[in-house]
Amino acid sequence: MSTRNQPGTETGYIRNEPYYLESGNEIPVFETAYDARLPVMLKGPTGCGKTRFIEHMAFRLKRPLISVSCHEDLFASDLIGRFLLQNEETVWVDGPLTRAVRMGAICYLDEVVEARKDTTVVIHPLTDNRRTLHIDKKGETVPAHPDFLLVVSYNPGYQSLLKDLKQSTRQRFVALEFQYPVPEKEVEIVSHEGQVDMDMAVRLVSLGGKIRNLREHGLTEGASTRLLIYAAQLIRRGISMKEACRTAICLPLTDDTGLQETLHDLVDDIL
Repeated sequence: MSTRNQPGTETGYIRNEPYYLESGNEIPVFETAYDARLPVMLKGPTGCGKTRFIEHMAFRLKRPLISVSCHEDLFASDLIGRFLLQNEETVWVDGPLTRAVRMGAICYLDEVVEARKDTTVVIHPLTDNRRTLHIDKKGETVPAHPDFLLVVSYNPGYQSLLKDLKQSTRQRFVALEFQYPVPEKEVEIVSHEGQVDMDMAVRLVSLGGKIRNLREHGLTEGASTRLLIYAAQLIRRGISMKEACRTAICLPLTDDTGLQETLHDLVDDIL
């Protein structure tokens, strides 16, 4: 399994194959992109399997994976590294991106659109024919290891003028689009990951589909596959379906009282 290295990052080889059910041709396309060392962008809604997919691909390709959860306070130095005081000496400590570049890992910037705009600029030289990372504070330019690959993800549903990828960044990647799985496959996933029988998985997936249709009525985000799995895991451990759906699906999705009542009505319909 990956081991935690720094706050907000995960690094290491993935020893056990992560469960992933292919929904299209994303696996051969990603493998081909990796073979050509083309940076990859994963686009899709929250909880649809983007992170699990990249973990699965790191396992298949037998490459270490360094994941960074991006946020609005992520500075370039958080990715590249900084000088720190250790034992009364000032020493340089590589950040997760620099480590990935040096060791030939897959570096996964999750929800990259959340990072500061001046931070995302530092990845540009890694996404073209230069394949280099410049460390300004050291005056060093690091050539990427031949096995290095940069992967980013973001949720197009949250696009705004303030939080969107610039075209100068977008056009440096090949893109794979993810959606929630078709019901038949989502049932398999929820049953496997939630450890519930197929009948219960069918009911949860049916609920998820009905909730996703509410996006046209004010719900910002539909019920993700991840939330359906959370509900299944609660049910597997003895929580009633109604309470599990309320706790794992309805309450996390919205604070709006009217929408909550609508969601609860949907749960009652499924029951």
